[in-house]
Amino acid sequence: MRPLFVESIGMVTSAGLTAPQSTASFLAAVDGFSETFAADVVTETQTVASVPANWRLRQSPAAWLANMAARAGSEALGQSSAVPSRTLLLCAVPEQTRDHPCWLGARPEDFLTALQTRLGGPYARGSQLVMDGPASLLGVLPQAAAALDAGRVNRILLIGADSLLNPADMARLRASGRLLGLSAQGLVPAEGAVALVLSIEPCGGSVLRAVGMGQEADTVAGPRQSQGNGMLNALRSVCAQDGCSEAEVDFIVSNFNGERYGALEMLVYRARFYRTFRERLPTVYPAMSFGETGAASAAMTLAVAADAFAKRLAPGRHAMLEVAGDNGMRAAAILSGTPAAG
Repeated sequence: MRPLFVESIGMVTSAGLTAPQSTASFLAAVDGFSETFAADVVTETQTVASVPANWRLRQSPAAWLANMAARAGSEALGQSSAVPSRTLLLCAVPEQTRDHPCWLGARPEDFLTALQTRLGGPYARGSQLVMDGPASLLGVLPQAAAALDAGRVNRILLIGADSLLNPADMARLRASGRLLGLSAQGLVPAEGAVALVLSIEPCGGSVLRAVGMGQEADTVAGPRQSQGNGMLNALRSVCAQDGCSEAEVDFIVSNFNGERYGALEMLVYRARFYRTFRERLPTVYPAMSFGETGAASAAMTLAVAADAFAKRLAPGRHAMLEVAGDNGMRAAAILSGTPAAG
């Protein structure tokens, strides 16, 4: 894969309405969690991570997702020299298999058209929604990088937007006992949007070097605990493509959300992959501040790692991104600080 440089980022989270606010909250260990009535059972309360916003922006689930995505995208574009006609827009949104209310009476193609318009489009041919879970957003990057390499476009606008704060998702998570409260090792349902502008021209403080993919047969919805094979394959794949060794990894950024399923999976694949002796291997979990952001979580890991490099706060030169989805898809990616970032 052609290396992709992170040019700018934008964020809308429960802990901040911009990237500087959100990343500062995360670095200060401030979360956006609150206790509110559950979306699916009005007599129950639930810990959630909700974006503070005027009710007028939430007139419909589709409009709310578009508002978050457009706000994050506009922030990233405002720090970039990207031109829409020469920029490929890739936006991760809720999977249709989740029965997310944003797709009730709305078509994905209409959502994409409306988002492009709000972001000053139309954008380059090939712009698309990514609807196979968070890991799939990283999975489409090698093909997108090939488009940049061919000269058809010169920028990628990568966006992830999602909200689990709706009756369908809450009922699904409650039925499987995955919510915090029902389980001491449960997730905090959240919402948010993240955007990044990527370029093949050296810029910013970090570069995405390679992406590897894998598929876990034992998903979170299945009867068996994950065996870790999907992420292990993704990690081995990314190193094989990049020609790097696991010994070069200085820290990890993961979309792990606190669930027991994910914790046990990490115990398995990390012991099998990270074999070099280390005194410590720092690991960063954005969900500790922002909650489970679903389709936005892959872009979230990338943005948090890129911000660390840009601010020269990263505990090393090479970060491994680990992204898991409910559908079993796993993705790993190597993000490295550029020489200018130290």
